[in-house]
Amino acid sequence: MEIEISDFQGCKIALICGDKILTILRDDKDDIPCPNMWELPGGGREGDESPFECAAREVYEELGIHLNEDCLLWGKIYPSVIFEGKQSVFMVGQLRQEQFDNITFGDEGQDYQLMNVEEFLSSSQVVPQLQERLKDYLKVSD
Repeated sequence: MEIEISDFQGCKIALICGDKILTILRDDKDDIPCPNMWELPGGGREGDESPFECAAREVYEELGIHLNEDCLLWGKIYPSVIFEGKQSVFMVGQLRQEQFDNITFGDEGQDYQLMNVEEFLSSSQVVPQLQERLKDYLKVSD
């Protein structure tokens, strides 16, 4: 699955394992957006990375997980949350339990967990834009 876009700021990826989603608890720092809230892996684009290359690099840096492009289920381009007038990419992929079991947590964020998808969608402690984007995927995946 290839998303065609040449100018985007970054990517987030919802990695789904059964009925759960891999989440990261953001650092509790005043100088970052949405401190101390649960979010999804991902981050800013480096160089001329493709959306998948950006997401795969971020997932490896944050969690030590190697992703293959065949894990991707869906992707969509959205307005950037941080950079007005820019675009970002949201993707959904599959995560195997063995990948979760072998996570090496990086230095960004406080913790990680597999969170029930329903809890992710309803919690006030999850970044709201990510909840909306996951809902968009769930509408078309049934």
